[in-house]
Amino acid sequence: MTTETKAISPFSAKVNDYKQLIKFTLNITVVFSTILTYLLVPGIQFDIKMVSLLAIGGILITGAANAINQIYEKDSDKLMKRTANRPIASGRMSVTEGWFVVAVSIAVGTFILAYFFNWSAALLSLFSLFLYGFVYTPLKKVSAISVLVGAIPGAMPCLIGWVAGADHFSAGGWAFFAIQFLWQFPHFWAIAWVAHGDYTRAGFKLLPNQNEPTQNTAIQAILYTVAMIPFGFLPFYLGITGQMSMWLVLAANIAMTIQCVRLYKEMDVKAARRVMFSSYIYMPVVFLIFYADKITF
Repeated sequence: MTTETKAISPFSAKVNDYKQLIKFTLNITVVFSTILTYLLVPGIQFDIKMVSLLAIGGILITGAANAINQIYEKDSDKLMKRTANRPIASGRMSVTEGWFVVAVSIAVGTFILAYFFNWSAALLSLFSLFLYGFVYTPLKKVSAISVLVGAIPGAMPCLIGWVAGADHFSAGGWAFFAIQFLWQFPHFWAIAWVAHGDYTRAGFKLLPNQNEPTQNTAIQAILYTVAMIPFGFLPFYLGITGQMSMWLVLAANIAMTIQCVRLYKEMDVKAARRVMFSSYIYMPVVFLIFYADKITF
């Protein structure tokens, strides 16, 4: 019995390369925060046209930032098993083509956010792209302070979504920004712990304490998850959501803290992987809780 291998057309292969370049799957999770925060703005109702436009604009700007990251890290990506097949690192796409994608994505994404929403949201997106692509990316090989710097553009989608809906900066946007900002420390450190070997070969310094997985790293992760607890109450105290979300988010924060405590006790990749997967689940669940509470509040 023979097995036929289905040939991939050049067009499909190119589409797949572009999806890899902009980290499409990761991109969707980032834009999810933008959309949910936009919908959490008081007075904003779900409108498929506006939500779609916000998603497209966010995907383009975030995709451009991810492409810049891959352009600058093409040589490092070759050294890591999980990134060696990226289009620029593997040689399937030229740096020039990568920059073309960046330019088009920035132009179209900025136009959508500025024209259909407001210039504040568009400029915040560009500032986030600059921090991620041109500050955080090179800093990853210099110092673990890069995680702090990277947490700013990492949390910016919440502020962008809020400003896109409210048309101004206010406490609600900063509250959601703070929640996602703090979440990123246990999230990033867990990933860096799991991929420590790959990151070390590539020269990345993402863990505190001489870039080694230590109990001090686990302690810091615990402190950040504990700090997330009071910030989880803010949407309720700001009148954005009701009491239900406050208690459910508290439970989610406690669950995250427990996983970080287990990491401190067990000090192994298995425990770090539990923190990593818990963090992946945490953010979409928490924002869905906030949104569900808002529409029933």
